[in-house]
Amino acid sequence: MSADKYPTPQKSPSPVQSATPARIVPLTCHGHSRPVTHLSFSQFVDDNYFLISACKDGNPMLRDGITGDWIGTFIGHKGAVWQARLSRNANLAATASADFSAKIWDAFTGETLQTLQHNHIVRCVTFSNDDTCVATGGPEKKLRLYDLNRPDAGATEIGVGAHGGTIRTVSWAHPDVLVSGCEDKYIRWWDVRSNKVVSTFQVEEPLANCEFSTDGKILNVSAGKSVYFFDGLSRTLLKSIKTDNDCATVALHPPTRKFVTGGSGDTWVHVNDFDSGRELEVNKGHHGGIWSAQFSPDGNLYATGSEDGTIKLWKHTPHPYGLWAGTQ
Repeated sequence: MSADKYPTPQKSPSPVQSATPARIVPLTCHGHSRPVTHLSFSQFVDDNYFLISACKDGNPMLRDGITGDWIGTFIGHKGAVWQARLSRNANLAATASADFSAKIWDAFTGETLQTLQHNHIVRCVTFSNDDTCVATGGPEKKLRLYDLNRPDAGATEIGVGAHGGTIRTVSWAHPDVLVSGCEDKYIRWWDVRSNKVVSTFQVEEPLANCEFSTDGKILNVSAGKSVYFFDGLSRTLLKSIKTDNDCATVALHPPTRKFVTGGSGDTWVHVNDFDSGRELEVNKGHHGGIWSAQFSPDGNLYATGSEDGTIKLWKHTPHPYGLWAGTQ
């Protein structure tokens, strides 16, 4: 990927280091003008990886995942963008918007490749494991599956009438199983071959977030003040933890057995121990609630997106890394 291939409607400042006393400071990525609603990293591509952000300003942005440097802005939506994701090879981007559409983009040129029209707000979107399909969901309570190789075929609805509220998130457990997280408090695992539900789990409060860990092995779920972790293959609940804070998002890093949460109740990033549930540290720097947290594919940093319109990258390794290479 090269930056000169991307559209440049408006140059965004490079990340700056925030003043967080007595800690290695996070990198702050400016450029969005409204709350950042979702973040997603790509997998490694030629020893690098990328970060895409969704925002209520309607302009999803692509960045270098290690430095946070702005690469390009995807221009075309006419409403807030609720989710944005990159394909595994980072060649494609997918976005879900309040303008009643999801879009598929060429991540090199910024060109819109496909516009998937809906009858209501599109709240979530995700690529299949082989990047040939996308699934979408939203207030229509319909889980739709699109074959990107057959743009004229239209959508296949999965589980007609099954969802009792807005579908907040969709993720692929493996090539044949799709996971939906719904405001009706249910997580549902769907076999896309038979179009039938294979497992369900009810959480105690309306579900906020449901995403897989970077390695794809553990499903991370947040609902109210509780977080849940499921084995990605067996769908077994590994652990549930009641925290002291609202959890709009949760991200687990399995190798260090730590998870990160953020929410609307405060402006802090909470880092917790997976085994005990104990809070290990609180990272301050945002000036609004935190709506999304994601670990990088190597786990050496994590990113948070906030109501304050900024993205922050937080170092998660004791070793020199990225722009922190000169720090201890």
